[in-house]
Amino acid sequence: MNPLELPFDTDDMLKGLAPWIECESPTWDAVAVNRMMDLAAYDMATMGAEVERIPGRMGFGGSVRARFPHPDRGKPGIMISGHMDTVHPIGTLDVLPFRREGDICYGPGLMDMKGGNYIALEAIRQLARAGMQTPLPVTVLFTPDEEVGTPSTRDLIEAEAARNAYVLVPEPGHDDGGVTIGRYAIARFNLKTKGRPSHAGARLSDGKSAIAAMARRIIEIEDMTGPDCTFSVGVIRAGQWVNCVSSSCEAEALSMAKRQNDLDSGVQRMLALQGSENGVEFIVERGVTRPVWEPDTPGTARIFDIARDIAKELGFEMKGRSQGGGSDGNFTGAMGVPTLDGLGVAGDKFHTLEEHIEIDSLAMRGRMMAGLLMQIDANL
Repeated sequence: MNPLELPFDTDDMLKGLAPWIECESPTWDAVAVNRMMDLAAYDMATMGAEVERIPGRMGFGGSVRARFPHPDRGKPGIMISGHMDTVHPIGTLDVLPFRREGDICYGPGLMDMKGGNYIALEAIRQLARAGMQTPLPVTVLFTPDEEVGTPSTRDLIEAEAARNAYVLVPEPGHDDGGVTIGRYAIARFNLKTKGRPSHAGARLSDGKSAIAAMARRIIEIEDMTGPDCTFSVGVIRAGQWVNCVSSSCEAEALSMAKRQNDLDSGVQRMLALQGSENGVEFIVERGVTRPVWEPDTPGTARIFDIARDIAKELGFEMKGRSQGGGSDGNFTGAMGVPTLDGLGVAGDKFHTLEEHIEIDSLAMRGRMMAGLLMQIDANL
């Protein structure tokens, strides 16, 4: 049987996705993420996989690894890498409920990336029901902390990738149906200003506002953005009382570059900003870094060729490109393990209260994943 003709049923897939989306799993809530991992672990166990729960660390939730039945289990095969954490806090379902409206479906984390994770499992399920054996063994690894740079599971992902020959990442697909064959380098920074407190009404001039100093620094940082390296500040935390001059302010910044040397240069520019000015100390600490994944690796090109041929059979032209917005594919691609990313569902507005997917993409991308699992072999 042709894997592209497997009976993927959109209604059944939405029904299966509902408990996943209605199980909110923001990164910073380890208990919530573990509830989501329980659902995924149960689903994979019912599919016959050997499921392993891996405890979390650094305050994050745990991970789930599943090895599916195969005569060559234990030998290098295909790793499917996904994350189950989302950017949406508990309570988002109140304003962004899981719901279908015509040809689209809404829900927190549906596009990024529970929908992609689900279609990967559905592809494995459909192949098993049809009695179709993949040429290579398949391992699925779901992790809890991608949305904050994967600080607690990078080594776990890299260790599993090193045991396999190929990596497929069902992160959101491109608008035109394309996939990701490389990703830009990303660095995160923790920023802090330390000033001097005072009463904002009685002794304003005695204080040194950490908030005002941080505001000036944010403008300076974002003005460093150029064609080769970008800088942005997305989080600020400071102050408790409006009548107090704040002595402390914290922020988080992100830098992204297409080439590793440009990111390295950007990191040095950020670190060089440290120091004291007008009685306020500015501290820059380097956080999580995602290495550049170059788009011209031969192994990735070979599996992209397979994906492009499958797309033609499905009736569309597939393009591959390098893109920003890091994923765990940065790590596996940078290792030199052939990696294909962006294999997940199509949609829009992820990371917002309008996150949604195109329902037709569930079956389409499911068939794409099934085709890849059946055509990728050790002889590529």
